[in-house]
Amino acid sequence: MEISETELSSIITERLQATHVQVTDMSGGCGQAFQVIIVSPLFHKKPLLMRHRMVNKALSEEIASIHAFTQKDYTPEEWAKASTSS
Repeated sequence: MEISETELSSIITERLQATHVQVTDMSGGCGQAFQVIIVSPLFHKKPLLMRHRMVNKALSEEIASIHAFTQKDYTPEEWAKASTSS
C-alpha cells in the first residue's frame, strides 16, 4: 500500500485530533519513508514514550506498509513555544 503525504496528514489529523501536522516524504516520492510533526491536545501530560505509542497504535496499518517513520510530537502549548523560539 503506497501512501502520499496528503493522505497520511489527513489520517493523522482525524485519528489524533491534530491541530497541526507536517508530513515530509523522505524517500524521494515513493512513499516509503516519512518524517512527521504532530501537534495534538491528546498529548497533554503524556510522556514522550506514551505519545509515540499513541501515534504508532493509531497509524499501525500505515506504518506497517512503509519502510521508515520518524515522529516528533507536541502539545499545542509546546508547539507554540517551539515555534516562537526558532
